[in-house]
Amino acid sequence: MTSLPLALECVTEALGGSCDGLLKIITNPNLINVAYLVAIILFIVGLKKLTSPATARQGNFIAGIGMMIALVATLLDRQIVDYKWILVGAVAGVPLGWISARKVKMTAMPEMVALFNGVGGGAVALIALTEYYTWTQHGIGITTDVEVASVFSLIIGSISFWGSVIAFLKLSERITGKPVTFPGQSIVNSLIGLGVLGAGGFLLFSTGMDPYWITVAIAGAAAFLGITLVLPIGGADMPVVISTLNAMTGLAAAAAGFALGNNSLIVAGMIVGASGTILTNLMAVAMNRTIPGVLFGSFGGSGETAGPAGAAAEHGGTVQSTDAASVAILMAYAQSVIVVPGYGLAVAQAQHTVREMADELEKRDISVKYAIHPVAGRMPGHMNVLLAEADVPYDQLVEMDDINPEFERTDVAIVVGANDVTNPAAKTSPESPIYGMPILEVDQAHNVIVLKRSMSAGYAGIDNELYYNPKTQMLFGDAKASLAEIVNELKNV
Repeated sequence: MTSLPLALECVTEALGGSCDGLLKIITNPNLINVAYLVAIILFIVGLKKLTSPATARQGNFIAGIGMMIALVATLLDRQIVDYKWILVGAVAGVPLGWISARKVKMTAMPEMVALFNGVGGGAVALIALTEYYTWTQHGIGITTDVEVASVFSLIIGSISFWGSVIAFLKLSERITGKPVTFPGQSIVNSLIGLGVLGAGGFLLFSTGMDPYWITVAIAGAAAFLGITLVLPIGGADMPVVISTLNAMTGLAAAAAGFALGNNSLIVAGMIVGASGTILTNLMAVAMNRTIPGVLFGSFGGSGETAGPAGAAAEHGGTVQSTDAASVAILMAYAQSVIVVPGYGLAVAQAQHTVREMADELEKRDISVKYAIHPVAGRMPGHMNVLLAEADVPYDQLVEMDDINPEFERTDVAIVVGANDVTNPAAKTSPESPIYGMPILEVDQAHNVIVLKRSMSAGYAGIDNELYYNPKTQMLFGDAKASLAEIVNELKNV
């Protein structure tokens, strides 16, 4: 199969024309590098716009245009001599990406992000394997810097892919979201990690063995390491895991760019790697966790609780139940309401119903805001994405540091599915596993309404002291059904 530029030339000649001059222009290496530069600029501008919900869609579109320019520039490169597998990949990938983007529900967004991130890491690892196969089969000599970049992308790409697969399985509840450990796991992981690094070093300096099969062994060991690194991580740490794996994929892609001599891939990979690293650190700080603590130590209990009676005795309080009519009356005569969304809101798919409730309150000139904790949900920005789907105004989404001072002036705080991120134990109980974690200070509100199915604990495996606060009332049941009842009662108040 001929290259794309040659194919264009053949088509033009068949039509009785000549496009030699045009082909020389559009396939000129300098022009291709300019196209890569334009794509890089668009990547950076798009990423900048992603920092605000109000411009996020525009930023996503701009970055997408940049990626299209980079793709076209790569396809016009005369170094490509066979488009058969590129065509196969496009035929398989385009419909899959389109269907996923259109059909995947917002509740499934965390696992889709994890899986798509893993696909990037897997692609980088396969590129490294393919390049090594080409070098060995054709006896092509490579420089040390290219080989180092290839080994790095192979190891990190394999870890990222298989780690992301496990994250996907945990988030989609195809396997347990609780930590999965075995005796000596840290030692085994350390030995495998040292073995992978040793094999990589051996590959760089060995001359008597077939390097391709060494790369296959490295990829296999790195895959096992990716699996065993993520298995012992509990669901509460998944936002940190996703951002970490995202950073790893970016760094692996950048290394692959060095190996392939592709400037666009280098810069795009570094942007993803740097932003993912910054986000990982922000997520860890928001949970009062260290990144090594997340990656090498399990977090989260069994999810079992002592039950209302035992827990109430422990916290020196009782649980007060309420009903939708009472909640509606309380909010109808309030001046300000803060909604605190959590993963339970996503599970119940109640984002549109909570928006409907807010609309009813705003008809009465009641101020409504949404308190967003950095790690609420199962991925960074999960609540922002979920509420954006329900067209919640961006200016009503308020981050934790900005909303916390407002709770003490708020008449009603209604918590929908958020557990650990509202637990006062993070401030009051040094023995608690979440002690020191920044939380939404819901307990400072005049009245607190909590929507939950039961008294079960969150991912940290501990009771929420908020539920036993005298100002707190529990509305048990499915969040969407409970919110719908509240909306109906509000219309009658």
